Amino acid sequence: MDYETIILEKKDQVARLTFNRPQKLNAINSILAREVKEALEDVAADDHIRVLVITGNPRIREKEGRQEIKHCFSAGWDLSETAQVEPIVEIVASYEKPVIAMINGFALGGGCELALACDFIFASDISEIGLPEVNRGILPGWGGTQRLPRRIGVPLAKWMIFTGETVDGNKANEIGLADQVVVKEQLDQVVNTFAEKLAQKPPVGIKKIKESINRGVETDLQSGLEIEQQALGVLLQTEDFREGIAAFVEKREPQWKGC
Repeated sequence: MDYETIILEKKDQVARLTFNRPQKLNAINSILAREVKEALEDVAADDHIRVLVITGNPRIREKEGRQEIKHCFSAGWDLSETAQVEPIVEIVASYEKPVIAMINGFALGGGCELALACDFIFASDISEIGLPEVNRGILPGWGGTQRLPRRIGVPLAKWMIFTGETVDGNKANEIGLADQVVVKEQLDQVVNTFAEKLAQKPPVGIKKIKESINRGVETDLQSGLEIEQQALGVLLQTEDFREGIAAFVEKREPQWKGC
């Protein structure tokens, strides 16, 4: 399918969704949100794809005879548009397959909130990440006030959200906002290697692990343990579990079927 504001690529068992409104720093408008939703549905329905990477294209301009490159994941909600935006952040948050945010440059406002909804955040050292909504008289309304404290702790989250200040990639890594930070030239390779590693794991197992963690952390320990046991019960009945045991006994690599 051809898209106007995104690019969807599939290679082996990894899909890459790239925001492609670089002249607007990949700001999220109604068209981009709708196309992201369609792409997410496409990847979800493709049993061959096991991991999704989300990233953004840079803005490239000619200035004084040379190229000026501004790297960006997404600058957030497009404030020039008032149309209703699809709730893509919540779709990403509840996605069954692993989702990796690959941030190289700006990830602000809704862009940061979208990254927070992913399972993993990889960033380059030149990244600039934050929730500046307070400077527009509003709050981060796509989950920022809830997910950021859960990720980095309440005091640091209040500091970032109250001030609207951003952090660079290294600081994001230091406070736990990013899982790994590398120089921009290595980001693509590092993310691809990690995505391919995840793709080699049993898809049903990963799905149930993700579900158990996401549901469990929102409840008390006993309820979380019950969620875990329910997931384990399902996995014990799968062909992948039987294949995992057989591969261990036969001293070979397992061939996951996803069922």
